[in-house]
Amino acid sequence: MIVASGSITEFFREAVEEALQSKRVSATGTVTNYLVALLADYALPQNDNSDLGKPLAFQLDEALHAPDAAERFEKLRLLGDRVLYSCGFFADHFEARGLDQRYLYTIGTRAYGTAASMLRGGNETDATVAVFPELASRFGQYVDVVHDVADATAAMGADSPGRLLKVYELWQRTGSERLARELSSQGLVPGRKVSGLQ
Repeated sequence: MIVASGSITEFFREAVEEALQSKRVSATGTVTNYLVALLADYALPQNDNSDLGKPLAFQLDEALHAPDAAERFEKLRLLGDRVLYSCGFFADHFEARGLDQRYLYTIGTRAYGTAASMLRGGNETDATVAVFPELASRFGQYVDVVHDVADATAAMGADSPGRLLKVYELWQRTGSERLARELSSQGLVPGRKVSGLQ
């Protein structure tokens, strides 16, 4: 279960709400709360990352074939969460390893979509039940939101010349508008390299 505490939750609530607005993504309050709790949970050091070494397709297969329905749901939910978080915070890592974004999105969408289908048949008006279909159907949009939050987190650390340089290097790789704004607020005007010039 996702557990969050005080100031971490407040930071991520503000960051998620700003990212939703910046990316022009509308989200229900329940999904917003879920994203905030997910990010706060991943910020805690005791978060279980034991499956990180396993290929995602194996994790999905294992989740889909868990014998107990409650275990199956939980594995699917955790896999969806892991892919959503990782795509938002570590997109560069996946790209460097040659993992296609569509593949990652398919895994996350399938995990959340299957978890959602397991809840159908109950009270479909329950806001909690509606979280997973929304996460599945708009997975890419929510990855963009989490990515924007990742940029906000990186920008927060731009309080020294060394960290500001890291933000600049991250901006060069990603072209993030949020990072460009942070660099501008620090007196730097980010500009793209001109092709052919070093």
